[in-house]
Amino acid sequence: MPTVRPPSRDAALETRVFWERFKREIMAALIILLIALFGFTGYRFYSDRRAATASALLASAKGAQEYEQVIARYPNTPAAADAYLVLAQAQRSERKFAEANATLQAFITKNPSHEFVSTARMAMAANLESMGKRDDALAMYQQIASSYPNSFNAPLALLSQVYLLKAKNRDDEARRICETILTQYRTSFWAGEAFQQLRLLKPSVPSEPAAAAAPTIPPFLTAPAPTPEAEDV
Repeated sequence: MPTVRPPSRDAALETRVFWERFKREIMAALIILLIALFGFTGYRFYSDRRAATASALLASAKGAQEYEQVIARYPNTPAAADAYLVLAQAQRSERKFAEANATLQAFITKNPSHEFVSTARMAMAANLESMGKRDDALAMYQQIASSYPNSFNAPLALLSQVYLLKAKNRDDEARRICETILTQYRTSFWAGEAFQQLRLLKPSVPSEPAAAAAPTIPPFLTAPAPTPEAEDV
């Protein structure tokens, strides 16, 4: 039985028909794509220029007020993040420890993934020490060591605990931390410092068992006291 050949198709005609049918939609999609492309390019250009301007302003800043201007005028830029850190250092230099910690906390809140977050926390703990809040500083050092064990600040946070514990006469805890540093960071500079601190700590004295009480002789086994008559003989 002879087969019926399918009708031939004119590709050009089909393309023209498709274009005539959907040209409005295609034109609208192209326009949207071009607008998005130009918008993205413009945004990148604006962002890069804004970041460069902020960096230049930070480089020329000389004091706390100018650092605050960088933060206020160019938020969410790398220069603004850096401005928080240098502003906190300037405040610390003026012994404004509480203000410095507020600045560092603002930096951490706005830049939680920044590589210097652990450094900012270390600075906050040092400020707490300067304010005489040693218990708060100790707690923050402990938090840094546990939360950022792989950061370059972790061994310093551990060693900082040693100094505070020694000041509190908690030598056994300080000794354990020194041993932790020697175990986990044996090839670092901090291991040498931990070894020196360990040598300065008083050796732990094991508690001796209580001396055994002298045995007492039951009354019925004791020798009777001599009678007066026996003494006169």
